[in-house]
Amino acid sequence: MKMNEELENAFSKQITLEFESALLYRQLAIEFDLKDLPGIASWMKTHATEELAHADRLIKHLTDRDNHPVIGDIHLPSIKINSIAEAFEIALEAEENVSESIRSLFRLGHDVQDIDSRPVIDWFIAEQVEEEATVREILGRAKLINDDGSGILRLDAELGAGGV
Repeated sequence: MKMNEELENAFSKQITLEFESALLYRQLAIEFDLKDLPGIASWMKTHATEELAHADRLIKHLTDRDNHPVIGDIHLPSIKINSIAEAFEIALEAEENVSESIRSLFRLGHDVQDIDSRPVIDWFIAEQVEEEATVREILGRAKLINDDGSGILRLDAELGAGGV
C-alpha cells in the first residue's frame, strides 16, 4: 500500500540524512588517513558504506510501495579534527541526530496509521541503539587514551582489524 505524502516526504528526509551521515564518516576517514591512522580510517569508511546501505534500504521500502524517494540537499559541516575523541564526538552527535529522526518517523508512521512502515522503522530503531553504543564505547576509549601514542596505535590496530 502506498504511503501518504507526509510520510513519504519524511522517509525522503531520512534518506538524505543517511547520505549526509555517509559523507560525514567518509570525511572523518580522510582526516584519519591524513593522520596516518589507517585502521581508524578503515573503520570510518566501513561506516560510510553502512550508511549508504541504510539509505538504500529506505529507498527500497519506498519504491516497493510505489512511492517516489527523493534525495534532498546534502548539508555537511566543515570538518577538521584535532583528536580521536573529537572525531568520535562528531560521529556520536550525528548518530544521535539520526536516531531522533528515526524516532520521528516512528511517531509519524503511528500517527498516520501506516502499519506497513513499522518493520523497517523498527529495524532502524534497533540499528541506531547498536550504532550509538558502538560509537560511545570507542569515544570512551579515545578519551581514556587522550594523546598517548601507544594507546592511539592500539586503538587504530583494533579498529582496523574490525574490532568494536
